[in-house]
Amino acid sequence: MRQKLFSSYDLKGLHLDNRVVMAPMCQYSVKAKDGKPNEWHYVHYLSRAIGGTGLIIMEMTDVDPDGRITDYDLGLWSDEHIPAFAKIIDGVHSHNGKIGIQIAHAGRKAEDAEVPVAPSAIPFPGATYKMPRALTTDEVQNVVQQFADAARRAVKAGVDTIELHGAHGYLIHQFQSPLTNKRDDQYGQDLARFGVEVIQAVKKEMPANMPLLFRISAVEYADGGYDIDHAIELSKAYQAAGVDAFHVSSGGEGPAGERKPGNYPGYQVPFARKIREALNIPVIAVGMLEDPALAESVIGSEDADFVAIARGMLRDPYWATHAAFTLRNEPNNLPEQYKRAY
Repeated sequence: MRQKLFSSYDLKGLHLDNRVVMAPMCQYSVKAKDGKPNEWHYVHYLSRAIGGTGLIIMEMTDVDPDGRITDYDLGLWSDEHIPAFAKIIDGVHSHNGKIGIQIAHAGRKAEDAEVPVAPSAIPFPGATYKMPRALTTDEVQNVVQQFADAARRAVKAGVDTIELHGAHGYLIHQFQSPLTNKRDDQYGQDLARFGVEVIQAVKKEMPANMPLLFRISAVEYADGGYDIDHAIELSKAYQAAGVDAFHVSSGGEGPAGERKPGNYPGYQVPFARKIREALNIPVIAVGMLEDPALAESVIGSEDADFVAIARGMLRDPYWATHAAFTLRNEPNNLPEQYKRAY
């Protein structure tokens, strides 16, 4: 019997052979500090394509040099970055894989920026982080254009999809949170506005049949942080602006207060299900889902449409292939060179 986890899915114009997603995970490996992916990234992502992953999402890639978490992160702030990304994307495609890219700006969590920027001059807690400067209204609009320009470059490089990072305390998340957005202009009066404008600007740079993903923190764990109801209202605004699927995570805005993250397998799945049901939109569940039976259950129970594997796929580039055999489902994209091993 064919397992749900390994059934195909058409997300807008993107056909995926299975529901397994490689979650974006920073590699902090750009030794030249120029934002360009190198041989490490090439091998890293192609290995997961050979390993049968349905959709690979490349790690957080920043729209501005000072928007990186560290200077060792990827960037798409220049057309000069396009060829290095295209090499990886072409390589993944040559192994019948599908690949997207997560576009972001770290905002106040930019550790190596001389002066980070943010919606408001509120630092992220901890000695690693500096006091950010609040963006002017004009500067906010310039950042929106930076997201659009990065999306144009990603499309030119050949991506199958784009994901916007609106989670884990980075810039879009900072704008949508009442903890970090104390502005008195239009971007403070409407906490979804910055995200909406980024989505609309990015959509204009994407082919009509290419899906746009959005990663969102469904709840915040800091005292006074927002709950799932706020995330649902944000998601409705983002869906109306053009988001085609949500990648549902949580937290990242600061140290946990009275409420703590579950940190057990599947602890974020209920958030994904709530957004899926409230919006009738495809969702990606993520968070300690590397047990194949659990991943299968998430899809089979219709809690989510996709399962993102993070650290489990760092440990095992062939997680999808091995999960398929564990679930007694022969993978349909097993390389001919490896078949004698199974």
